[in-house]
Amino acid sequence: MRRVEFAESWRPTTAGRSLREANGHLTPSIRKMVTGISVFCVVCFVAVTGYMVGGWSFSDAFYMVIITIFGVGYGEVLPVQTGVMRGLTMLVIVVGYGSVIYTVGGFIQLMLDGELNKALGARRMSKDIDRLTDHVIICGFGRMGAALARELAAAGRPFVAIDTAGGAFPDGEQDHLVVTGDATEEAVLERAGIDRATVLAAVLSDDASNAFVTLTARTMNPALTIIARGEQAGTAAKLRTCGADKVVMPTTIGATRISELILRPGTQAVFEELAGGDDHHLQRIGLVFSDVPVVAGSPVEDRALGEIQVRGEQGHLVVALRRADGETLVDPGPRTTLRAGDTIVALGHADDPPTATPLHGATTRTITYRGVTNLR
Repeated sequence: MRRVEFAESWRPTTAGRSLREANGHLTPSIRKMVTGISVFCVVCFVAVTGYMVGGWSFSDAFYMVIITIFGVGYGEVLPVQTGVMRGLTMLVIVVGYGSVIYTVGGFIQLMLDGELNKALGARRMSKDIDRLTDHVIICGFGRMGAALARELAAAGRPFVAIDTAGGAFPDGEQDHLVVTGDATEEAVLERAGIDRATVLAAVLSDDASNAFVTLTARTMNPALTIIARGEQAGTAAKLRTCGADKVVMPTTIGATRISELILRPGTQAVFEELAGGDDHHLQRIGLVFSDVPVVAGSPVEDRALGEIQVRGEQGHLVVALRRADGETLVDPGPRTTLRAGDTIVALGHADDPPTATPLHGATTRTITYRGVTNLR
């Protein structure tokens, strides 16, 4: 994938200035060319009109203007005898030739700045977006948008990012398709192929902008799945009202994550080492991973897992053992000895905290799972 900027909304970048600045105005080199060509056209019109007023035909007048401006030197088409005609001819020479030089100067500046190559390349690369179907649109290419782009790229999911500044690409991430523009504008969303997209992620830093993007996108593509970012506490309901299917609150998620690291460090360490994830999906169905610490002097210290039971009101499953030195044992065997400072990670119901006790005698029914016996 490649970065794409469109001529309608180009702006200066570190690699070279674009045909349009961020405020929509033409860049200096383009302004020079436009000014030079405009002056040239005005001089030609005034000169041809002046010669025709002096009795010349249109073809003779136009021919005279051209050979005079470009200094070909074929000579006068008709005798220039009056002062007015001579003044007009001198005006054509000075102003006309100056406008040509001014235009050529703007073109040279355009070439030196790399804007022409950028313009031609952008038109070719924009065809990549036109060929995309069932892709994802990321509105906002800041820190969260860039992280999302990396995840999608790693998964091989096609996407287009929209950002007013074109996105700040870290090294090695210059190949994303990025439309430079305001994601709240319908024209920009159309360039990103919203009619062919399946998912839109509104991850701008401003809640109002995300709401406006959501509302605009929902209007343009009712079948689109919209995932919006919210920062303020009361934003989620408003974003859903605007048409968002899902609302993600990064602040809330971050706070929850930090609290889990504080309250359940053993469980989170296991998840980080195994999959780099968390247990939010299990919490949705009422299950949680709980830490059962092995305290010095407790009845289970120096016992094997097969000699203890981990249970509450309902059954629990031992899935890992976190050693005091940080080592994680997944699916520990029944002969694994517990030491002070270890943490047993057990899976059970959210409202049923587990405890670890020595296994005593026989019971009416035993359940053995991964070497740990639970009494029922």
